[in-house]
Amino acid sequence: MAPGVVTPTTSGPEHKQDTDLTASAVDAKLTTKNGHVQNGHVDPKPAAAAQLAELDASKLTYTLTPTPRPVPDEATANSGLETVCTDHMITATWSARTGWAAPELKPYGPLTLMPTASVLHYATECFEGLKAYRGHDGKLRLFRPDCNAARMLMSTVRISLPAFAPQELEKLLLALMAVDGARWLPRSRPGTFLYLRPTVIGTSPQLGVQAPHEAMLYIVCSFMPRMDSPVGGMKLHTSPEDMVRAWVGGFGYAKVGANYGPSLLATQEARKRGFNQILWLYGPEGYCTEAGASNYFVVWETKEGRRQLVTAPLDDRLILDGVTRRSILQLAKERLAGELEVVERRYTIDEVIEAEREGRLVESFAAGTAYFVCPVSLVHHRGKDLVIPTGENDCGAYTAKLKGFMYDIMYGNEQHEWGVVVNEKE
Repeated sequence: MAPGVVTPTTSGPEHKQDTDLTASAVDAKLTTKNGHVQNGHVDPKPAAAAQLAELDASKLTYTLTPTPRPVPDEATANSGLETVCTDHMITATWSARTGWAAPELKPYGPLTLMPTASVLHYATECFEGLKAYRGHDGKLRLFRPDCNAARMLMSTVRISLPAFAPQELEKLLLALMAVDGARWLPRSRPGTFLYLRPTVIGTSPQLGVQAPHEAMLYIVCSFMPRMDSPVGGMKLHTSPEDMVRAWVGGFGYAKVGANYGPSLLATQEARKRGFNQILWLYGPEGYCTEAGASNYFVVWETKEGRRQLVTAPLDDRLILDGVTRRSILQLAKERLAGELEVVERRYTIDEVIEAEREGRLVESFAAGTAYFVCPVSLVHHRGKDLVIPTGENDCGAYTAKLKGFMYDIMYGNEQHEWGVVVNEKE
């Protein structure tokens, strides 16, 4: 063997590191305390890693605004070009040398970044989206915040941002709503919601393609328009052949900003043509993946007569593991077991077209935090319109059932472990 030549291994953990480098590194960071991993391997200096401060919600400091703003009604808040946020936000900074600083709750306002900040050049940014709901029982709830916190950890380590304990993020989300919830979602407005946006960005003021050595976590809370009941149902335009939103081996399964910017051009063109969103297809087979940034579902009957709820799978890491998605699938399995078979598999637009042509297509919907559970009435594909049944009130029967299950949990009509009650500060 020539000096300096390394013979590649074909089995064992080293070979897996070679073939699944990114997945192995992400998995290692998710299972290693503090997330201190070097090149996919656990840091050989655990004592040094232990000195880095972890994100700790118990250290949260409070600086309340002396001038709370008037709270607008929902229609007014969503009528302008600027997102209206609540009075306060939470920030926490991180350094590779010291770890996480104590988080701060302070008045909502601008962030300060250097022009060379990593996030502005290398897309080192990820975020989450979840809602706070004012229940019909008067209580304020978050819906499954533990799922959002866990997914955000996965997103951060996917793009080399600092790890954190997900339960600490969940505590910070509850802390912000404990302060702002009573004013911005008053008990006089049952059935309303606010949108929470936790974000992590790389703030290192140094040009160069490298993992950030400084970062910031911040959480803001805002109004968001209701998008789950468009007149006539949601209309989708399939993605053009020259554009792919996400791909196997990419990062479609992580909620990073780089997933969204490149998709806006196609979405803008579709809206000019009268459609609401893009139905993103993948590969020459035309696999159905996501509707805009939401998970996509169809209900059809198989040729053998079985009625199925079908959505794209997670095992290829192509699509986002939506919290609404996983909740719908679980509820369907528990409550509609005698009516629907739940199937997670790859399926093509041609299969959907065939089901419609043969009278087997029952209904379709998109689901996500923004769109909630939104019926789909039409898919335009390569010059032809695929009309999908919607039933009464522009909503299919199964779509309405699943939407009702979710609504009742979110707004307290049903007491459920997924609805986490906020201990509000009056």
